[in-house]
Formats: sequence, C-alpha cells, structure tokens
Amino acid sequence: MQDEQLLRYARHILLDDLGIEGQDRLLASKVLVVGAGGLGSPVCLYLASAGVGHISIADADTVDLSNLQRQIMHTDDRIGQLKVESAQLAMQQINPNIIVRVLPSRLDEASLVNVMQSVDLVIDCCDNFATRHAINRACVATQKPLVSGAAIGYEGQICVYDARVQASPCYHCLFPEMIGAPELNCATTGVFAPLVGIVGSLQAAEAIKMLTAIGDPLVGRLVMFDARHMRWHEVRIPKDPGCSVCSHSS
Repeated sequence: MQDEQLLRYARHILLDDLGIEGQDRLLASKVLVVGAGGLGSPVCLYLASAGVGHISIADADTVDLSNLQRQIMHTDDRIGQLKVESAQLAMQQINPNIIVRVLPSRLDEASLVNVMQSVDLVIDCCDNFATRHAINRACVATQKPLVSGAAIGYEGQICVYDARVQASPCYHCLFPEMIGAPELNCATTGVFAPLVGIVGSLQAAEAIKMLTAIGDPLVGRLVMFDARHMRWHEVRIPKDPGCSVCSHSS
C-alpha cells in the first residue's frame, strides 16, 4: 500500500479487525450496484470513499429535478445526464483512484449473470420487484452474496442473502414473486429524504463487512426501520425448502 493510500484510509487501518489486510481486500474488491438513485447514492459514495477498488453501476435513468430531494449523488447542474455518469463523476471526485464502470441500461437476467461473473458482491438499490427478483435469481445462479435494501414512505428494510451459505434464504424465500402484485414506488407514494440515506448507509456497511470478513452480516436477518417513530425491528428469515429459486442450490 502506497503512502497516499495509508493516509487516505488511515481511519480504517486503525480498526483492529479491519487494518491494512482488510483495506487491501477492499482495494482488490469488485462490486456491482444496481440502481443509482436514493439508495444507490449513499452506497456508491461510501464504497468509493472506503476504497472499494472496482465498482460497476447499472441504471438506465437520467437525473431529474424530483430526484434531488433525496439522491445526494446528483446535482442540479447534472439534470438530464445519465445517473450512472453523474454517479461516476461524484465518486471519482471523492476518490480518483478507484475504477468506476458505468452500465447505462436496465439489465435483464442474462445480462446480470454475465456481469456478476466478474464481481465479488452485488448490492440491490433498485425500486421495483421485477428487477429485484431478476437480481436475486442471477445471484443464486452465480453464487454471489446480495445486499438488498428498500425504502418507501417512512419505512425501510435491509437484509443480506448469501447463496454460498447453505442455510441462507434468498429474496424469493421472503418475498415470493407474484404476477400482478401492486408496485409501490417513491414516485407514487413518496419517501422521507433521510430514510434512503440511512438504509443505503447500512447497505454500504454490510457490503464492506462482507468484503473484509468482519463482524456478523445480516444473512437471514431482516432489519426493519420506522423513521417516523425511530424504531428498529429484526426478524429471522428461514430458508424456504420449497423455494423455486434457491432450494435446488442447497
């Protein structure tokens, strides 16, 4: 590790269970972030500042004025720009030494599987069930750990799914895919601005823990947060032995 890196990451290196070895792991890590909006903003900014060496960001949308209430990675002067390009600029302004790969399209399951072959971990920051389930199936197929977060209104949640762990459930175990199920999103329901920052920061924390093998990750544990009343609740999520997505992988 070079002198500039020792200084940049000094506060990580001082942590006994992370140290230089953990920081080296981050610098060598490759992560895929799907979604460059409200959740993706804190995720991408913290991964960049923490020194995750190679970050791929997938999102087909452009920056809109209505995004700026909560999507802190984007700015007024980048309205109309692709979110992934705005994200790349913001991340490399924080840390010019990382590699940021932009994927300006909505990835289908086959494309997700292809991209996931070359990453260590996937972070789901999208805002619709169809994409979440496609990400989950691709993670199970490629045996990649998945950090999944969601936020709507005043309520958020986060869970980690790890297909490498036999007892770990997948996203489908918890939220079975149902055709025609009503779709809630920020555009129609609204979202409390700091909520996405809280959930996204937790996703970044779980990702860094997984990449550096420290602490106790949220595998099989769903944490829910109520920002209106500042309450946290955790529930254990068992693997569904009859799950059509992951039961065959155990």
